[in-house]
Amino acid sequence: MRHIAVIGGGIAGLTVAFRRSRLGDRVTLFEGSARLGGQLYTEQRGSFLIEHGAEGYVAGSEAVAALAGSLGIAEAVLDQRVTDSCHFDGETLVRLAPGQAGKLLGFQVAPRALGKGIQSFRLGMSQLVETLESRLGPEARCLRNAEITRLGRVGSQWELQGPGGLSEAADCVVVATSAARAAALLAPDFGAAATVLGSSEALSSVTVSLAFPRADVAHALDATGFVVAESAQAEGFRACTFASSKLPGRASPEFALLRLFFRPTSDELSAMDDAAWVSRAERCAGRALSIGASASASWVSRWERALPVFDAGHRDRVRLLDERLHGSGVSLAGAAFHGAGIDGAVRSAEAAASRLDL
Repeated sequence: MRHIAVIGGGIAGLTVAFRRSRLGDRVTLFEGSARLGGQLYTEQRGSFLIEHGAEGYVAGSEAVAALAGSLGIAEAVLDQRVTDSCHFDGETLVRLAPGQAGKLLGFQVAPRALGKGIQSFRLGMSQLVETLESRLGPEARCLRNAEITRLGRVGSQWELQGPGGLSEAADCVVVATSAARAAALLAPDFGAAATVLGSSEALSSVTVSLAFPRADVAHALDATGFVVAESAQAEGFRACTFASSKLPGRASPEFALLRLFFRPTSDELSAMDDAAWVSRAERCAGRALSIGASASASWVSRWERALPVFDAGHRDRVRLLDERLHGSGVSLAGAAFHGAGIDGAVRSAEAAASRLDL
């Protein structure tokens, strides 16, 4: 029985752990934080279902559909209730043609996916995370608060080390982290091919979910939300999702649940507290939707350097590192390397899991 170490407990790492543990490998997954799921993070608060991270995956994803089927949760998949999107030019909202919202936001998905919308799960995206953990094989362990800070070859195995005396030896290692974290872990053994990956750009995001009594919002909210024109992106405001309209079960009928997306500066990310972000979000929602009231509930989520930029340079750096890792027993998996979004993360993880059979 081989021992497979997976570094990173997001959707990619969990998928690798699930596939390999069900095939009989001994698997240890190391997650540096207290929570599994990475950018899949759902909170249920009363009648509100809040997505702090990804609200769904591109509709029609064969990779996610296959994973959901393997986990026995295919019946929990939800489709969007509405498909139209809008555009806000700073003064008025107008309807967009199918796929235009994704193009304006620069979604890094295949052109064929634009306009298809998203799918999610009845209990939110964390349902996928929690089910993956519960379906791991008997020889699998998930270690939380177990940050790996050093990875190195010792004889025929790889040794993983972390704070507090954490030490583990493994036959194979799958690195399912951010590009920057992977670069730091792999540079000692793989040199420049790993080091240069640390120069790849990653963007930060702040999202604010606001709940209003439905009577306080005059707009019909009969769309998925709106994209803000580049010329009107005051205070970093890029888009708004009508969460209570877009997917079922996100709020009770007497409330409107909105989610606003911001691209913060580094200073804003470190200096602005939740109250400041909520105040900004209320101003922005008020301008676009003529809402004069304050939100009755709010949630703020910060994602620092969490969105990889898949430009030509990043793709080349990943390709070179993949080539350098070939045959070493170490491989990369996740949306930071082989394609953005949940679909990209799952496809990358499935490929990494399959390579361990070669």
